[in-house]
Amino acid sequence: QVQLVESGGGLVQPGGSLRLTCAASGSISSPNVMGWDRQAPGKQREWVATVTGGGITNYADSVKGRFTISRDNAKNTMYLQMNSLKPEDTAVYYCKAHEFRRGQDYWGQGTQVDVSS
Repeated sequence: QVQLVESGGGLVQPGGSLRLTCAASGSISSPNVMGWDRQAPGKQREWVATVTGGGITNYADSVKGRFTISRDNAKNTMYLQMNSLKPEDTAVYYCKAHEFRRGQDYWGQGTQVDVSS
């Protein structure tokens, strides 16, 4: 059974940086893609970024150039480096993984990011 656990959220001032980590316990079968979604108060959950097992990345326009997604397959860990944070980045950030062969999705519990002065 795969479990995803996020960490690294917190309160940061506008313009600051945070790095989120998603640690996977158990083995996620290949091929797979991992990524981050976020949900701001009163808004629908939105896609932020994804990274394939081979390191191909994609980003939502709202975070492109400011966020960097990466993963360490040997450690079963994924990261989201967030720079130049804005108040509108305030949200709960969720880690996710999708196994293509089994069509299985996994989600973490979320980590809160607050961008405020």
